[in-house]
Amino acid sequence: MAAAMAVTFSASDALAGPLLDRIEAGESIRIGFANEPPFAYPGADGEPLGFVNAYTLGLLAEMGYDNIEPILTDWGGLIPALNAGRIDIVTGGMNIMASRCAAMNFSEPMLMAGDAFIVPAGNPMDLNNYQDLIDKDANFITGIGYNHVEIAKDSGVPEAKITQVPGPTEILAAIRAGRADAGGVAYVTAVDMVRNNDDIEISDVSQLPESSMQWASIGFRKSDQDFLDAFNAAQEDWLGSEPMMAAVAEYGYGPENVPTGQTTAWVCENR
Repeated sequence: MAAAMAVTFSASDALAGPLLDRIEAGESIRIGFANEPPFAYPGADGEPLGFVNAYTLGLLAEMGYDNIEPILTDWGGLIPALNAGRIDIVTGGMNIMASRCAAMNFSEPMLMAGDAFIVPAGNPMDLNNYQDLIDKDANFITGIGYNHVEIAKDSGVPEAKITQVPGPTEILAAIRAGRADAGGVAYVTAVDMVRNNDDIEISDVSQLPESSMQWASIGFRKSDQDFLDAFNAAQEDWLGSEPMMAAVAEYGYGPENVPTGQTTAWVCENR
């Protein structure tokens, strides 16, 4: 399969995007991600961990690519780094959103998961949805560029009541210090946070709006459509396969997270 792709790419050098140019020149594929467990995060030696990295590395290996360079950056800097040519693929686990679709291309969905609120243990303010935040004049905290920012604003939460920080570590610190009453994160992130911290809990996710159901995938430059097409083709066999599920299981990705037919085009139009 990899050999066939190499022949196809080589025959269309004039149309090759920047990523294929790098690969053909013997350079590495640079994957960019932030410190966002369990989606993607660096190991003790900087190695790429998390289920999105495991998924992507496995799929790239299936395509015949193993010269991979991990690059850690802030969440808010991932798309700018991609478009500036400092990284080649975004493996941070970004949800597909219309605003992001305008800035980069996404592969077909590889994750389906809802959002969650993290609150102090016991949920003392009974905060379970965005209307609760408004009614109780609560302070909401989430990550810079997270989809929760748009949802909160669209739901009517005053911008002055929304704080954006780099990621889960800062969200947890703010809730513990009383600077925020609820934190917005992906459900899989919330489960990981609660597992390791008994002073917080997940509020009632059934009360969140339908728009909190999200689909995530891998980000590519718009000029790398040729590589994205090959990636999507390889993903058809990889997504949900036994080797793929084994690679991501330790990070909490389960059968319920495998998308059920939604396309990137549909998600871009509806999120």
